[in-house]
Amino acid sequence: MSQDESQKKGQLAKIILTLTFVGVLVATLLGYQKYQEIFGTGVSSKIGETIIEIPTNTSFEEVVTILKEKNLITHEKAFRWVADYMKYPRSSMRSGKFKIQPGWSNYELVQHLRGGKQETVKLVFNSAWTVKNVAAKVAEFIEPDSSDLVTMFTNEQFIADLGFTPATLMSLFIPNTYDFFWNTSPAKFMERMKKEHASFWAKNNRAAKAEKLELTPEEVYILASIVERETLQNGEKKRMAGVYYNRLKTKGWRLEADPTVKFAIGDFGLRRILNKHLAYDSPYNTYKYGGLPPGPISMASIASIDAVLNVENHDYMFFCAKGDGSGYHNFAKSLKQHNRNAAIYRANMRKSGAWD
Repeated sequence: MSQDESQKKGQLAKIILTLTFVGVLVATLLGYQKYQEIFGTGVSSKIGETIIEIPTNTSFEEVVTILKEKNLITHEKAFRWVADYMKYPRSSMRSGKFKIQPGWSNYELVQHLRGGKQETVKLVFNSAWTVKNVAAKVAEFIEPDSSDLVTMFTNEQFIADLGFTPATLMSLFIPNTYDFFWNTSPAKFMERMKKEHASFWAKNNRAAKAEKLELTPEEVYILASIVERETLQNGEKKRMAGVYYNRLKTKGWRLEADPTVKFAIGDFGLRRILNKHLAYDSPYNTYKYGGLPPGPISMASIASIDAVLNVENHDYMFFCAKGDGSGYHNFAKSLKQHNRNAAIYRANMRKSGAWD
């Protein structure tokens, strides 16, 4: 081999080695870039923990918009590439409420959105006159709006399958704090309430106590709903429940509960019950009709339910607010004594300026 050929061969080898080195370097750089896109920081580390809500039937493009609006993705193109590589985009995304951590990689972000743990919400309800009020309150915590919930609450076949009627449905709801997934459907919400209802009545011998009183759980709830709207003082609820229970079990007596009149006429803020209100014709008006009304007139608190189940045994047949601002009542066994208590109430109300 001539010297010239040898030099050419050496130059070619250098070129090949150089190209190989450059190729390896480029491949390494591209590989590192892709590695960074996948496993490097994808979620800004400058923000704190962030909660996002992905509604039912949300598209991938809408998820990207949600993430961008929260400033959660640092490089949109990289996030889209990783999402596509992990087969995340599809016709609709997994809905729910998700907590996003700062500094996550795109891989961690997509993995969490695709199958990670959902955040729960603490659903709280403790006071409502009607099931529509319940729907409005529940809609503050979970994805379905109140109209979707009302539709479920008024579906007679669904209600019947749960063991209730439109009139007794309120007794399904035991006021408490419950953990729910944000995207819980109306049907799933009701199924959960049914389980909570069964658990509540099985606990502390509640069902057995109701049977001993010769009342069904629904009837206990109805009576408790009246007690609920008569007094805010838990300390006197058993005694007040005893008055209504005595009336209920005494032939010829009606409950004559003012809150049932408010419910009947639909004026829940009514301060004074007048004769025209007492004459209102409704099965819920316990001044006109004997026995319990067809259903609860309100959501009943656990304190009121347990007050009925552990009703105080006494001979009181009347009670009247003291009118002194304490929120408590005077109880009476006779009409004569009750009239004296009523006179005290009126005097206190006038003295305080509550009545002109």
